[in-house]
Amino acid sequence: MPLSISVDKAYQHCQHIANDHYENFPTASLLLKKELRPAVAVIYAFARAADDFADEGDFTKEERLQKLDDWEHQLDLCLEDKSENPVFIALADVMRKFDLDAQLFRDLLAAFRMDVNFKGFKTLDELVFYGKHSADPVGRLMLALHNIDDAKALQASDAICTALQLTNFWQDFKVDIPKGRCYLADEWLTKLHVSRDDVLQGRVEIETLRPAIDDAIAETQKLFNHGYALLPYLPFRLRLQIAATLAGGTSILHATQALHNPLEERPTLNKLAWLKISLSIVSMALRPNVYANRGKV
Repeated sequence: MPLSISVDKAYQHCQHIANDHYENFPTASLLLKKELRPAVAVIYAFARAADDFADEGDFTKEERLQKLDDWEHQLDLCLEDKSENPVFIALADVMRKFDLDAQLFRDLLAAFRMDVNFKGFKTLDELVFYGKHSADPVGRLMLALHNIDDAKALQASDAICTALQLTNFWQDFKVDIPKGRCYLADEWLTKLHVSRDDVLQGRVEIETLRPAIDDAIAETQKLFNHGYALLPYLPFRLRLQIAATLAGGTSILHATQALHNPLEERPTLNKLAWLKISLSIVSMALRPNVYANRGKV
């Protein structure tokens, strides 16, 4: 079947999508090697569209799920070079060049379906399972673009990505709870004789809920600690970017814990915090083995 547009035009289409959402596109960083940026833009365009299907527009739950199913069908077609969608024309080329695993893209779509069918999380394991689909594939795709496939590196990358996903949950209580979404695991709440519905209905004081938030942050910090093991496997430019991710993510996590009421406030970082982040980035980039061995900053 002839392509509706050229591969070059398909790449340009994906780059336009990335450029239009630059503020949400950290992988467009200049730290990324120039020859990899087009591939990253294509991956972003795939995920951006799927995210919009799951969360944007005035669609019913059934319509959102159908759009995600249609997107996965386009993935199936692209694996046979039969898609005429520009995102998938470019994606087929990227997958060939870098030998990317299609399952990673399917995992992302599974996470978007979980978002549409959101029912909360009963356990930490369920939260990690969500991160395995929503966040970990992105890290694995970035490593694949750099030809890194060591098992320990992949595990450490997964830990960082899931930790970032959880950190986003904990910093956004103020945004998510009014939308009917409480990401704290039921197992943490049950210990306090509190239900998820109590949190959503505002029937719980922060003093009562604080131990559950502390549990959430402690488990997230363990994941970040595991993630430091990734640093020695990375080329210097990518190591700088991951060091920035680790330093920024852990700083936001600590700032969230320090809030008087995380249910009503979002964390911010002052100039001193940014200075500490900058120093941590340099230190991690120059001494990756030290951080990997310590497992903490």
